[in-house]
Amino acid sequence: MSEPITAEEARRLEDLYGPLTNSVRTLIDSAIRSQADESDVLQAHSLIDQAVRLLSSRLDPEPFGVRSTTEGGILTWGNVAMGVRNAIAFPLNITHDENGRASADLLLASAYEGPPDHVHGGVCALILDHVLGATAHRPGRPALTGTLNLRYVAPTPLGKVRAEAWVESETESKTIAVGELRDSRGALTVQAEGIFIRPKAKV
Repeated sequence: MSEPITAEEARRLEDLYGPLTNSVRTLIDSAIRSQADESDVLQAHSLIDQAVRLLSSRLDPEPFGVRSTTEGGILTWGNVAMGVRNAIAFPLNITHDENGRASADLLLASAYEGPPDHVHGGVCALILDHVLGATAHRPGRPALTGTLNLRYVAPTPLGKVRAEAWVESETESKTIAVGELRDSRGALTVQAEGIFIRPKAKV
């Protein structure tokens, strides 16, 4: 397990790798939609291979996982939904209102396509799992998905979407949350209900 780093070093690394991640995210979309000439595609391929060699000059032996700062901050940079260093992450930036309701606005482009011009249903599930789970987390006590039930009301078009979730009921060890996904017009596309379990705190 990696040693904790200072908050200052964490900010420095975010500033270094964040723009790189955004460029790779744009690269993924461009590779899907490109109609470039053959010579340009071959040159781009060569440049990407060169970038891979540079970035692979020193690699962690394991996935990023969850790391921490010396001040107690949590770093989830490899997370598939919100990771600062994960180019396939949306990224998912969740906000909470005064009542604990969680929400996130996203722009889902070509990389998340399932049916033509629409978001893959599994991507919708990932988003709602993450946003519903955010209602159940407590300081020092993360919640894990027990069950997640989805109702696909309508196809979700690619583009801007909004996910929202709120607590339906809660005990010390369990939260039942519900939520929904809406498209750019505000139309409901997916409904979700999840049970999230908080493992017992270690003594």
